[in-house]
Amino acid sequence: MKKTLLIVLSLTFSLYADLSVEQIQQMVSKIHEKREGVKLETLETTKEPFVRLEEDNNITTFVIPVKAEEAKLSLHAIVNGKAYINDAWKSVDDTIMGYTLKYVGKRGVVLRNGNHIKKLFLHEKRDSFITLEER
Repeated sequence: MKKTLLIVLSLTFSLYADLSVEQIQQMVSKIHEKREGVKLETLETTKEPFVRLEEDNNITTFVIPVKAEEAKLSLHAIVNGKAYINDAWKSVDDTIMGYTLKYVGKRGVVLRNGNHIKKLFLHEKRDSFITLEER
């Protein structure tokens, strides 16, 4: 058995050992050639192929993902532990567009929808912050 295996391995090795340097260089040059892929317009119009299933009390619900344009969340302000998100004031444990507000910080908030977590931050501009001083 060992002799047969050794003979088969040596024959296999000898069959693939005849590659020349030129053949290898040709293979590498084919790899480096620019290949035409899918156009961006085609990708943008393609529907997402993944569907999430949620099972609750023996009822299966198909959750179809929402497009990014429809699911825009924007944080405009934070005052006294409340956040102004999408033209509404929200506090911890409030829901907005399927997400639950979990944390309100000084410069941002954390939203959660199942396993998906989104972090929204205020703009970086220092001019947009209002500071109050006592006199």
